[in-house]
Amino acid sequence: MVKGVNTAAMQAEQLKLDGNLYFKKNKLGAAIEAYTEAITLCPSVAIYWTNRALCHLKRNDWARVEEDCQKAVQLDRNSVKGHYMLGLALIRREKYAEGIKALERSLDLGRGANPNSYMVEEIWQELARAKESCEIALKEKHLCDVTQMEGFTDEVTDSTSEQLEALKLVFSKVAEVDTPMEIPDYLCCKITLDIFRDPVIAPSGFTYERAVILDHLEKVGKFDPITRETLHPSQLVQNLALKEAVQAFLEKHGWAYRMD
Repeated sequence: MVKGVNTAAMQAEQLKLDGNLYFKKNKLGAAIEAYTEAITLCPSVAIYWTNRALCHLKRNDWARVEEDCQKAVQLDRNSVKGHYMLGLALIRREKYAEGIKALERSLDLGRGANPNSYMVEEIWQELARAKESCEIALKEKHLCDVTQMEGFTDEVTDSTSEQLEALKLVFSKVAEVDTPMEIPDYLCCKITLDIFRDPVIAPSGFTYERAVILDHLEKVGKFDPITRETLHPSQLVQNLALKEAVQAFLEKHGWAYRMD
């Protein structure tokens, strides 16, 4: 029995390698077939699902990307690519709240695995675009609601002035939009002056963007850029309170994603 299982696993792994080769040659149909066979042999391996999802993504088949990635993250809750592509698929299908949640999960996982990875930056950019799309969709809905409500009041002939004033107040609330403003200094990195993405605090008490301070320590020197005190990467601690403050600000002001 064990021998049969090992054989199936080996065959599935070879099919994955075949699929990878087909994918590199842009033979997406053949790659999908190879990954599908691998999944049939070993359905509990998350990477087979994410690899097939990537093929569907290249074809802009977002429904299938969502299906495969949902399965992948069920099998591996820490799959950065699974949550990332799931978020992309959900956003493309206008499921903004779910998509943003998946992208945020992917961003957290990516930061934990490798904060300097190119993928972390890519996820951030996609999250920014998702927030912007969600913001636009909400504003369009608000505008539609205002238009419908104003049409309703035009038809009202027997309302008292007090009732009409109350309705106007409702319109003003619905029509409120999130207009650009300055980002508070305490939410910005002292080095880049951009809003924090992954803030870490040094023994000096100053907080920096993780990727930026790590780059400074590697290329400039092992010292705090503000106090000039000796500083090593192991001394940096994630500033959870500030990270939550940034997240709360971005939740209310989605435009801030685009300010860096």
